[in-house]
Amino acid sequence: MPSINPYLTFLGNCEDAFNHYKSVFGGEFTYVGRFGEMPPQEGQPPVSDDDKNKIMHISLPIGGGTTLMGSDTGGEWAPQTVIGNNITISVNADSKEQADRFFSQLSDGGRQTMPMNQTFWGDYFGMCTDRFQINWMISFNENAGKQA
Repeated sequence: MPSINPYLTFLGNCEDAFNHYKSVFGGEFTYVGRFGEMPPQEGQPPVSDDDKNKIMHISLPIGGGTTLMGSDTGGEWAPQTVIGNNITISVNADSKEQADRFFSQLSDGGRQTMPMNQTFWGDYFGMCTDRFQINWMISFNENAGKQA
């Protein structure tokens, strides 16, 4: 069954916010990635020294199968962040086909900000804004839920 998780976007204070959320909800971060860890992207300028330590992605499970996720705004591909529109709904699909269907239907009449594609972190992933101006992230990881 697909899962939905809130995704919060910050203006440079994501790490502080998530340390606060961790103190409130407990638990441990399952992932912390910084913009400086991203491989170079063709056609994109390198990450500035000011942005290298900012959060590219962070995940904090908060119980009941829900994960609070977030990042600092970054890159020219990112929508302009304004406090009030700084939340994105992240959907973890059960299959690549389901991810494509969700993405296609949600972006219809809206705009694709990052087309579905395999990522360096291992997920099949894309971002879009629907025709109602709601931001979505669609992700599929074929190894999610598998135990070694």
